[in-house]
Amino acid sequence: MPVRQLPPETVNRIAAGEVIERPASVVKELAENAIDAGARAVEVVTVAGGISLIRVSDDGSGMDRADLELCVERHATSKLPEDDLMAIATLGFRGEALPSIGSIARLSIETRCEGGEGLTLVVDRGERQAVRPAALNRGTRVEVRDLFSATPARLKFMKSERAENGAIGETVRRLAMAHPAVAFALNTGERGGLRFPAESADGPGLLQRLGRIMGPEFMADALSIEAGRETLRLSGFAGLPTLNRITPDMQFLFVNGRPVKDRLLAGAVRAAYGDLVPRGRHPMLALFVDLDPSDVDVNVHPAKAEVRFRDNGAVRGLIISALREALGAAGHRASAENATAALVQFAAARAGTHAPPTYNPVTPSRAARGFAEAAQAPLVGFAEPSADAAPAAYAPSPELEARPLGAARAQVHETYILAQTEDAVILVDQHAAHERLVYERLKTALVNGGVARQLLLIPEIVELADDDVQRLAEHADDLAKLGVCLEPFGPGAVAVREMPAMLGDADIKGLVRDLADALAAGDGSKLLQDRLWEISSRMACHGSVRAGRRLTAPEMNALLREMEATEGSGQCNHGRPTYIELKLADIERLFGRR
Repeated sequence: MPVRQLPPETVNRIAAGEVIERPASVVKELAENAIDAGARAVEVVTVAGGISLIRVSDDGSGMDRADLELCVERHATSKLPEDDLMAIATLGFRGEALPSIGSIARLSIETRCEGGEGLTLVVDRGERQAVRPAALNRGTRVEVRDLFSATPARLKFMKSERAENGAIGETVRRLAMAHPAVAFALNTGERGGLRFPAESADGPGLLQRLGRIMGPEFMADALSIEAGRETLRLSGFAGLPTLNRITPDMQFLFVNGRPVKDRLLAGAVRAAYGDLVPRGRHPMLALFVDLDPSDVDVNVHPAKAEVRFRDNGAVRGLIISALREALGAAGHRASAENATAALVQFAAARAGTHAPPTYNPVTPSRAARGFAEAAQAPLVGFAEPSADAAPAAYAPSPELEARPLGAARAQVHETYILAQTEDAVILVDQHAAHERLVYERLKTALVNGGVARQLLLIPEIVELADDDVQRLAEHADDLAKLGVCLEPFGPGAVAVREMPAMLGDADIKGLVRDLADALAAGDGSKLLQDRLWEISSRMACHGSVRAGRRLTAPEMNALLREMEATEGSGQCNHGRPTYIELKLADIERLFGRR
């Protein structure tokens, strides 16, 4: 068959297959056009998941007759000054959306510019009609009916109406997050719909918009992110480590006001949060990258959902450093969501019902499960444990009550420390808290040249599988940096000759078996630093004060003070919260005193 030129309607339908994947793609293209036109309010209405009708109305600048007639032609756009694809300052730029939509559906555009007349233009499955007068205020209203009616095979690939409505809602939410100064409304025919009033363009306004989308718990636990290098700027909000989800759906990246999906964000977030979030969980955040348009290529994906940075390393490094700085400044803070969950549980207990837990605990390893029978490790740096664990009979000093974690008042069930501040009650899991503190000491010691070791008078012989012995022997140098000195001891055993001094009388056999498990499950491509952090976490679990250990009031207060001085102490090494803060006002409401 000879080469021939395809007719324009076929070319448009091919382009539509690339740009218009589903109804949500139409909503995205039309809403972005509205934002580019300077709209302060955008309304979206859909019927039957967007297949029957999509209507997008805005109060933007509108178009005159010449622009209206040209906007439905392929590659006709007002958004590329001097045809420079490396100077794109708008959301749209290709001029493909409207002609593509008009080739596969009935497209109607009504528009009016300031001081001009109202006009309407219809393109019905590629057939363009004449421009006619229309009555409307300044702005543009675009209707798309019978989507994919010119390409009915595409309808077979559409999902349920509910699924398509969900995708449309997600599209509107992302655009609303990127442009808080613009009001958005969405009506899909389902209950509720979406309403986002315009917010101020500053930090508080952005946080208010994010809270409407990501939830009030995000507003309560969001850390402000502000950083910059030369022409690169990063802003936004990131949740505390204890505010995490099982999927990364609540992680958003925007580049020059454009919602994008980029693997760079996922990797940078993992590196920044590190061991503050449990494996398999994902923190909540919304980050906004602004840079010179010439430093980012947005023309690498038909739907403009991906970008390519000129300097990936600079963007990744800025995200990591800014997040780490914010998390470090947060210190011991833990998510307020933990207190909310606790109050829900209390209220359910009073009502005689059961509220499901909001956190799925990490399953302990075999060594951790067997450690309950092991010797208790001393609370390093504190006094020896006392048999007197009675509640404190004295009034706490105002100085201690003014501290963030307050003054210790009692130990409950020999597991939890009860403290009070000026306006709250603090409940601390003593093992989880001390585990984090020991872990941070180990990390600090590693950074400063190594962990102090204590020679065992009698080497501890630990029997293991041959594979475990080999793995431990291969990593003997790494383990020595952590203060664990061991060597093979005949078939199926290792001899431990030195242990970290800070762990005290730890369960050596349980610890070594746990380290063998960690090495067996580890990724061989991990950097040495990552492996050492992971092993340090396992060691800290064995070297921290256990549940059931009695503490005196000075010991409890010492633990609280060290938590206040330690970054990330709001969660243990597994990502579980170390303490819950219950505001006195909430407790009084729980008991009907307010």
